Parts: sequence; structure tokens; C-alpha cells
Amino acid sequence: MGAELFSHNQRAYEAVERLLRETGRAAVVHPTGTGKSFIAFHLAESRPQSQFLWLPPSFYIFRTQQEAYARAAGTPALENICFYTYAALSMMDAQALEELRADCIILDEFHRCGAKEWNRGVEALLEQCPEAPVLGLSATHVRYLDNQRDMADELFDGCIASEMTLGEAIGRGILPAPRYVVSLYSCREELERYRKRIQRANGATWQAAEKYLEALRRALDRAEGLDVIFRRHMTDPHGKYLVFCANQEHLQEMLRKVTEWFSGVDPEPHVYAVYADSPESGKEFERFTADESEHLKLLYCINMLNEGIHVENVRGVILLRPTVSPIVYKQQIGRALSASDGETPVIFDVVNNFENLYSISAVEQELQEAVTFCRNGHCEEEIVRERFEIIDEVRACRQLFEQLEETLTFSWEQMYRQAEIYFRTNGDQDVPKRYVTAEGLPLGSWLMTQRKVKRGLCNGRLTQEQIDRLDEIGMVWRNKYEDQWERAFAEAQRWYDLHGSLDVPVAYIANGIRLGRWVAKQREQRQKGKLSKERCERLERIGMVWEREDAWEQSFREAERYHREYGDLEVPANYVDENGSWLGKWVSVQRKAGREGRLTAEQTQRLSAIGMRWMSAQELQWNRMYECAAEYARSHAGISALLKDDGEPQLRLWYRRQEHKRRDGKLSETQTQRLDALSS
Repeated sequence: MGAELFSHNQRAYEAVERLLRETGRAAVVHPTGTGKSFIAFHLAESRPQSQFLWLPPSFYIFRTQQEAYARAAGTPALENICFYTYAALSMMDAQALEELRADCIILDEFHRCGAKEWNRGVEALLEQCPEAPVLGLSATHVRYLDNQRDMADELFDGCIASEMTLGEAIGRGILPAPRYVVSLYSCREELERYRKRIQRANGATWQAAEKYLEALRRALDRAEGLDVIFRRHMTDPHGKYLVFCANQEHLQEMLRKVTEWFSGVDPEPHVYAVYADSPESGKEFERFTADESEHLKLLYCINMLNEGIHVENVRGVILLRPTVSPIVYKQQIGRALSASDGETPVIFDVVNNFENLYSISAVEQELQEAVTFCRNGHCEEEIVRERFEIIDEVRACRQLFEQLEETLTFSWEQMYRQAEIYFRTNGDQDVPKRYVTAEGLPLGSWLMTQRKVKRGLCNGRLTQEQIDRLDEIGMVWRNKYEDQWERAFAEAQRWYDLHGSLDVPVAYIANGIRLGRWVAKQREQRQKGKLSKERCERLERIGMVWEREDAWEQSFREAERYHREYGDLEVPANYVDENGSWLGKWVSVQRKAGREGRLTAEQTQRLSAIGMRWMSAQELQWNRMYECAAEYARSHAGISALLKDDGEPQLRLWYRRQEHKRRDGKLSETQTQRLDALSS
């Protein structure tokens, strides 16, 4: 039968078979890279007459899993498996669901089923196929930023066939032990934040903190740059590395650092970028996987490769992380461990804030817990390693930071007493963010931290007793911006209850809230990576569809209508058509996307056919002025005549500005060449 299972997966498979017979539900919770998808493929092979319905978060995940199993088994893809993404399932109507045949259901990355829309589709499917056994696969069953929801309880009644932590997998040799390199980048803002905190401190605290801050500045100045660290620890200068970024804006910022950081490893690295909303991501991913050149290969990505997608021969990962959830952090680490082919993978954990420096300690703790468990359970032979190499390139900086933080941090009880005094004096806890007590204690920022801790948005722990005590003195758990968001969300929920969707006209206003524009803004914020996971999931529960397949077509039809009426596509930026669509903004976005190569060839061609001007207004104006200058040069025997006092003043001023811009390197290469042509 197909590919032989590793011993840990064989034991899990046997437990799955037993639970499916007894309860009809089974979950496998194993780290990324341990081959848990093979358990499901093995199950499908063992039941050739059954039709399996496989639900992954994306097509990429299922395709790479299927290809990996086919290679290992030496057989073509299994014919008794069909797949739909969770998103596709959630959009099916009742008739389409009835037509699905599922003798057995696989919920891949089942923790993702907690999202409202996806959950609704899964629940409808399970109701449609009540007799079908259900197997779930995930690296975690807890949704950390969703009130710690346990999806193994919700979907599988707690029937976990096998559970393994990342630390345990490393300890048992199932995943390779990495070389883990810790470093920092771009800490100027962090230092400035601490400087402002110190300014608000009282005398004794100020003096001690100022001393540590100055020492930290000097230590950072002496610390080696990332170019040195990458050159030292990238053992394979021709290897493949995955570079994880937070969002599209962060990705573009990090791409600008390629030459600075990696030229010491390879002066001409091959750089690729993929993200979920890019139409070119599939081709970029394929080019990266096929690249076997004698160059450093870097694949910059946002969310696509966190889970489920296997990339062959990856030598390591680079985590460029402002902050990530425990799930995402371990998934990103797992991409390096699962792709190792016998070489020691390297993980570069490069953060831009001191608080995030030691997330790896959680994995170390899991490893030690696994060692202790096996020793106490007389299975010590399963442990092949008790530690892995951690290279702390900024140890001195971290120690100074810890001393600085300790100096500036006050005890919870001390800060609570200040909050209590404020409440007795003012009758509320509506404390401004920058409020500092007479003693120099930062009460405003402390209360904000308590709110973030309660919502799981930063490290820390609040006991129920502490929450109750804060409630007693009038704690306001949301700030004014959160209140505004909540009011808009309540209106969105009312719209959903009435209409069953969030297709709100752009111009629609309810109770003073521009609801249509607010909904559009949430989509835009999510695309930029600026909408929290919690808010994304709350919106999904009331029908938010992030990427509507017909949205572009609808806007294009409006653009066609405008072209028929006015004969061009010069749409004013603030133009809103009769249907409430912001056509001016849409045309501007398409123009920029076209210049950046983010439109398909078909979209570019169709827009060109109705008069799209691809140049920006600034480029268009530059070309107009250039043509005037060229015409002047032709009619006056050269451009030098323009610089005389009797030359055309506006044109002369423009030409002189271009000369200054050229010296400052602010003209494009094409503009510089065209300007030179005027002087020849």
C-alpha cells in the first residue's frame, strides 16, 4: 500500500482508525513538517471504494501535499479524493452542497474552521453528511487570538488521536534540530520610545534608566549588522531561504534591504515574492522551486507558506517579524525543519523590538517537557537530543534591555493603587494614553497594556481576580478608536441581519456612520495586513467576503460606461458614479497596479482598449514640459537659449529644476537620458 508511514505517523494512523470506528471523529495535532497529511492519504488508500472530500485553506496546500505523497508512494494521485477550499465550500448554496458526495471528510488545518464564514460552510457540510467519518489535521487545535477557542473540542468532541509539540518532534528526531540565530534590525524607533518613557519617569528612576539606555545605544552601535550575520551563518551561499514578512508594506520595505543585507553572501541573489492577493504568486513560487542556479535564492512571502506547503531543499527561514501569534511563529519555523534534507537548517529570528527576542524559549520548554515525560514513562530511548544550538548575536543588548525594562516597570499592585486613586478622584478610568501621575508613573500606558493583555494582543497574563478588581474601579476596556470600530461593527451586524450579506453600497450611511465606506476600508486594511486577526474573524462571522471574484468586473463595467459617455478614462479622483461606486479611486488603483505589473495581461489589454492612461499625472506633466523644452530647443538652435534671460520663464524654471534633480539622483534613468538628449 502506497508510501510507508513513519513510526510516529503509523501509531497516529492506528489511533485514527480506532477513533473513527468508535466515534466517527478523530483529530491529529502534529507540528508542521511531520508528514501528518500522509495519515489522511493512507486512510484514503485503505478505503478505495469511499469518496473522500478534502478541505484545505488553499489550493497550494493540497497540491503540494498530493505531489509529496505521490512521489513517496511512487503512484499517481489518488482518484477517490476530490477537494474544495474552505472558501469555495462557504459559497456553495444548498443545492450545490446536496450534490457533494462525501463518504469521508478531511478537515486540513482544522483550526481555521473557527472563522465564521468557513465555519458556516463546514457545519452545513457536516449536517449534509452526518454519517461520514471526519478526520482533522492541524499543528494546533487552539485559536490563541479568538478567546483560546479549542477547535478539537468544537469539531471533534475532544477526540484527539495523536498530539505532539514542536519541541517533542525535535527531541525525538522526527524534525531536525536547527541552528537558531537571534538578532535585531531597525531599533531606532524602539530606542526613541524608551527615551520618551524615561522623560516621564521620576528622578531616581530617570537617572538609572538613562544610564541603561545610553549603554544600550552603545551596545547596538557595536553589534554586528545583519549583513555580517547572514554572511557568517548562511552556510550554503547558493541555498534556498524563505523570508517571512508581516504584510505587503513590510514586504516591500524588506525587499529594499536585499543588497544591503545579502550582497556579502551573493552579489546577485535571485529574489522572488509571493502573497495571497498577487495574480503572479503561482508563477513566482514555481520559478523559485525550479531555480537550481549557483545563486542565493530568496522567496519573500506573507501568509501563503505558513502552513501546509512543502518546499524542497530549503536551507532555512528568515523571520522578519514585528510580532506573530504562537501558531504562525511555529508554522514559519516548521517550514525550515520540514524541508531539511539531512543538512542542519538555519533559522534567522530577526525582530524589530526587544520584547519579541526570545519566542524560541517556548520551543525549548516543550523539548525539556518531552525529555522529562519520556524519562518518567520509561521511553527514554525515543529521545535523540535534549537541546539545539541557539546563537544569540545580541545577548549583551538583550541583557541591557531587560535591565532597562526592569528599571522602568512598576509592580501591578503599585500601578493598580494609582488607578484606584484616579478613580476616586475622577469617578472613571477614562485615562488619556499619555497620562503620568504626580509620582511619574505612566498610568495611561499601563491601563492600555492591561487592555491589550486581556485581548491577547501582547504578552502578559491577567488573572480573573485582577480583571474583577479593575472592573470595580470603572475600567474602560476599549479606547475611543475601538469604540468607533465597535459602533460601526454593530451597524454592519444590523445590515447583515436584514440582508444576509455585507454587500453594502459604498454611499450608504446609517446613524451617522458611513457604513459602505467603512466596509470597504476593512477590506483595504486587511489587504495591507493592518486588520487584526480577531477583527477579521468577527467580520467573517457576519458575512464578510474579502475577495469578491466579480468586484473587478463590476468596476470595469462602470469604467466602460464612463468611457462610452465621456470618451476617455480621465476620471476625477473623487468621482462616485450613480451606483455609489468610487470609480475615480478604482481607476487610480488600476493605473498604479498596471505600472507595478500587478494586473493580468488580459486586464491590462481591456483597460487600454477603453482609454486607460497608464502614466501617473506627474509623469504626464513631466512629458508635457519635456516636449515643450524639446520644441524650444529645435526652434532656437539648442537648449542653451532657454537659459538666457529672454528665454521662456516657466520653461526655464522647469529645466533648472530638472538639472538639480539629476544631480541629486531624483530622476529616473529614462528621464536622465532624455534630458541629456536636449543638450546634444
